[in-house]
Amino acid sequence: MWRLRVLAAFHELRDCAALRDAGRAGGIAAVLAFPILGFRLADSPQGLRLETRFSWVVFAAAAVFIARLMHHGLHRLPGLAFARAPGFANIAARARFSEPSTYAALIVFAVLLPWLPFTGRNTVDRATLILIYVMLGTGLNIVVGLAGLLDLGYVAFYAVGAYSYALLWQNFGLSFWECLPLAGALAAGFGLALGFPVLRLRGDYLAIVTLGFGEIVHVILLNWTPVTGGPNGIAGIPRPTFFGLPFAPSAPEGGKTFADYFGIAFSPLHRIYFLYYLILAMALIGAALVWRLRRLPLGRAWEALREDEIACQSLGLNPTIIKLSAFALGAMFAGFAGAFFAARQGFISPESFTFIESAIILSIVVLGGMGSQLGLTLAAILLVGLPEWFRDLAEYRMLAFGAAMVLVMQWRPKGLAQRRAPTVRLGNAPAPAPAQAMAEAP
Repeated sequence: MWRLRVLAAFHELRDCAALRDAGRAGGIAAVLAFPILGFRLADSPQGLRLETRFSWVVFAAAAVFIARLMHHGLHRLPGLAFARAPGFANIAARARFSEPSTYAALIVFAVLLPWLPFTGRNTVDRATLILIYVMLGTGLNIVVGLAGLLDLGYVAFYAVGAYSYALLWQNFGLSFWECLPLAGALAAGFGLALGFPVLRLRGDYLAIVTLGFGEIVHVILLNWTPVTGGPNGIAGIPRPTFFGLPFAPSAPEGGKTFADYFGIAFSPLHRIYFLYYLILAMALIGAALVWRLRRLPLGRAWEALREDEIACQSLGLNPTIIKLSAFALGAMFAGFAGAFFAARQGFISPESFTFIESAIILSIVVLGGMGSQLGLTLAAILLVGLPEWFRDLAEYRMLAFGAAMVLVMQWRPKGLAQRRAPTVRLGNAPAPAPAQAMAEAP
């Protein structure tokens, strides 16, 4: 009986627009997949030659066709009729996951991650990279998610933080812990420098200006060779120490290493785990700071500016201060992440700070849900972790990255955490009594 109902539901699709829609989607997929999956440069005795792989194109078009057809057909099944009932719609609308409990579970898992039996050095390295993007997403979430200012040049502040640490160490011999607040302050200063010229801009015009700012910083790093090293970058950047104890097999004369001080055998994993817990602490402090700022008047002013700038100004708020504060604080988080990135890598170059980095950070904020800290954390795990876990697939790992973005936008068009709780709720205060109202009237 069930099989007959399934066949009847899909039989109705034969003469309806769903079949034409699926065929059109499959054709478009074939056209788009052919230049991506259908060509390959291969070595031959005569040199490089172009090969075609039609099987991948047919597979991609067939997958899109079937998925589109099932999208129209499955909701016709009797077994899914409950999903269209009014009561179920109300239950689904009220169903909410508990953000504090989910975030607490993620924190516990992150703290215990290096000690889990299935965890290795590679997993901890990937988790560290994900947390760097969580830190970056936290800063951009202030600018885009809370204040509503589209910034396409956010990677410039990331680069300022990284080069600030590298240059301060190279020229003045400052340590990581001395350079970390300075990198955040310098990045915040660049945020203010960007904020002043764009005070009157919004929307697409703001995006174009911030994109140009990011490209200007990249070109300066690439061509100012005496200072930044140009394309060669800066190498030999020292790693952070644990209160002056280096993570090294041997200490300089008269000093102690981390392993010597605690009386344990040296292991390269000590430094890996320390860097992981360091960026985890930075990400948690940043998330707590943003959570607190949202409940202060400054955070409410950001959200008011995002909803309607004219209404915000009519209420007596100063859009200039609000925008500059959003740019400065968002850039400060990028400066901290940049300094940590330079310390973790030990080498930086302009190629690490291209526009694609800004696009990935913006994708994390948008796919996670505008203004949601939990959403951007989940989006960072998805968008940064997928290309790393699919690295063995070589060129196809970016296909997995794009497919994940498409699926998230189809499944949750407003982001993974598409319901953002309002910062301020207006209570249902009882109306004043008539006598009291007359007494209060002028």
